[in-house]
Amino acid sequence: MHPALRQRLLFSLLMSGAMSLVMTAWFTSLNLGLHADFLAHWLHAFAQAWPVAMGAVLLLAPPLQKLTARLLNWRAPATSAQSALNPKG
Repeated sequence: MHPALRQRLLFSLLMSGAMSLVMTAWFTSLNLGLHADFLAHWLHAFAQAWPVAMGAVLLLAPPLQKLTARLLNWRAPATSAQSALNPKG
């Protein structure tokens, strides 16, 4: 596997896991409150959310990175912005 692809997949796994962990904890606590069964409900929600989040990151990250580059380049001078946002040169 190419190192860049391996890095993208690992980043996607970690980012989707971290976001799922935080968001499911937040919304579980808002909806159910902190009670004796909180951990079980939270882990159940997390197990359902993480695969969806992983798929969303894999599908949405590339177009959103391109959109970000376009938005940042929109008002920036062409030479400095292109070199700053494009690591290939």
